Amino acid sequence: MRSSNPVFARRGFRHQDATEGATVRQPEPVAATVGAGPEGPASAGLPAFGSAPNLVGMTFTKHQAMTIDDVTVRTGATLGTLVLAAVLSWVLLPVDSAGVGTSYAVGAGAALAAFLLAMVQTFRSRPAPALILGYAALEGVFLGTFSEATSTFIAPGVVVQAVLGTMAVFAGVLIAYRLRWIRVTRRFAGFATAAATGLLLLLAADLLFSAFGVGSLGFGSGGLGVAFGVAGVLIGAAFLALDFRQVEDGIAQGAPREDAWFAAFGLTTTLVWIYLEVLQVLTILRGED
Repeated sequence: MRSSNPVFARRGFRHQDATEGATVRQPEPVAATVGAGPEGPASAGLPAFGSAPNLVGMTFTKHQAMTIDDVTVRTGATLGTLVLAAVLSWVLLPVDSAGVGTSYAVGAGAALAAFLLAMVQTFRSRPAPALILGYAALEGVFLGTFSEATSTFIAPGVVVQAVLGTMAVFAGVLIAYRLRWIRVTRRFAGFATAAATGLLLLLAADLLFSAFGVGSLGFGSGGLGVAFGVAGVLIGAAFLALDFRQVEDGIAQGAPREDAWFAAFGLTTTLVWIYLEVLQVLTILRGED
């Protein structure tokens, strides 16, 4: 059953009555004649008075609730896959004059394939670990080639700063959330969604203007580019808080253990967003020095 909480239902968690971290077994009687008591044969599916229940003739359903350890392990596996793919693409796909065309083509193809896998997973009611890990690997290939090109041709050393900046945002939001400095409410979720939608529409308009030769709207350079990059980081931080609330609600409401993959998918996509926005801000600032 899906929660009515829009934050909880954003990634498709399912509510399930289960004890956190434990297995819950629920007996279901089956139609069978079980023994006989002083009053004669028992009715179908029910033990006779005074007799022991026939456990062989009963089935059990097994459910296991999601825990924070499940979320941590699956998020680590997803992020680890992404980082490994990024490192391998950085090493194996050089962006020098001889191989830059091939590297860009592979990176662009990986980005498109990752987007398609993300869309497929988003509209599924159940998590598919293969889709999520495949998305992470392809996203890592894109990030590796894009980051290497940025570091080689535009701002040397900026990738390390962007990674540290992303980690700082993650740690800051986590601390603020745990101390309840950030309270994720229905209004907070609505504001974050509206802000992200507006930013994406502006970026899409900028791409369309550039594609048709009208000229860029300036969202990728100068002071306006920095402002939009900072706005993107703040929106990413808001969605990070939404992800934390999702995990908290999922554990409290007894979501199935497999739904920890939803949390891993959500955290990974949010961190990718934050990294790209931090990289944009630092690249613009380094270019203006």
